[in-house]
Formats: sequence, structure tokens, C-alpha cells
Amino acid sequence: MKPKTIYLILCAFGVALPYWQIAPWLAEHGLDPALFFAQLFENRVGAFFGMDVFVSAAALLFFAGVEGRRLGFRGLWPAALAVACVGVSLGLPLLLYLRERRLERGG
Repeated sequence: MKPKTIYLILCAFGVALPYWQIAPWLAEHGLDPALFFAQLFENRVGAFFGMDVFVSAAALLFFAGVEGRRLGFRGLWPAALAVACVGVSLGLPLLLYLRERRLERGG
């Protein structure tokens, strides 16, 4: 199986698995950022994962910018949007898919 195909499969999992967990919470609480962050940082385990994701998202966005300039590719904005709307679980495999597609086309 080509890496591009695996990245697309990971994109699907990157949306489905996180939303499987957050959808019931959203149904119960709606869009309540204050409550969301309060519960995320309620204990050290949650804070560990929250901080891990924030740093990973920052690294991913930085890499997307660097890689975009290196490949002369401005089409990496979907990865940034994916990070904002879903998270690193979608943003990273989407970025890798777009990068792989660009490299296949000779970029």
C-alpha cells in the first residue's frame, strides 16, 4: 500500500476517533471553552496530554510552514485548518498526504 493511501486512512481515524470521544461531551455541554479547558486541566494526566497536543500542534504548524517554503508549495493551509478544527490527529496525516502528493508530482 502506498504511503499516500495510509495517510488518508489515518486522516479518517484522526477525525473519527477524537470526535467519537468529544461528540457526547458537546451534546451535553455545547461549545463551552471555559468548561472544556477546566476539565482538560483538571488533573495532571489531562494536563500532560493537553500540553503534549499543544506543543505537537505548534511543531506541526511550524513544520508545515518550513516544508511549504522548501517545496514551494502554498497548499499546506488545509493542514493548519485541520489542526484548528480537529487537532494533530488529522493535521499531521493530512500534511503528510499533501506532501507525499506534491513529491509524487515532482515538487
